Amino acid sequence: MTKFKALMFGTALSLIAAGALAEGAKPTDPQIAHIAYTAGTIDIKTAELALKKTHNPEVKDFAENMVKDHTAVNDQALALCKKLGVTPEDNDTSKGLVKSADEERAKLEKLDGAAFDKEYAANEVAYHKTVDSALEKTLIPSANNQELKDLLKTGLKIFEGHEQHAEHVVADLNK
Repeated sequence: MTKFKALMFGTALSLIAAGALAEGAKPTDPQIAHIAYTAGTIDIKTAELALKKTHNPEVKDFAENMVKDHTAVNDQALALCKKLGVTPEDNDTSKGLVKSADEERAKLEKLDGAAFDKEYAANEVAYHKTVDSALEKTLIPSANNQELKDLLKTGLKIFEGHEQHAEHVVADLNK
């Protein structure tokens, strides 16, 4: 993925993630839970694709970490929702995230070898920048339940690490 394409994908996701606030409505905790869960699921699916396609050990290691970490956070989110008796609520933001991710995954599926690895890693940088920004600027401040807010803050720390890791993978692939 070129830097321009990564920027455009990240910008599109930022606009989608900010959509709930742009309409003047703060997302509810059930909507926030669904957005966060959806974002994790998207990265799991993309990482699973990478595990099927890559032969690069560094990309494989990164994708394995994405599956492990996002699955763990999603499991915690589901457990919290169950504990609180909250049903995650589908919404335009989560639907938009899925639509954009499906389009990007379709592009990735057509690539192989080094071209796939570079596109996947660049996409991961853009995606994590967007998710991190949405967590920090929209989801965490909008959450009413403290346990949900704390889980989102924990996720943000993990995902900021993912962003840095993805940046290192991109740099290594471009050497």
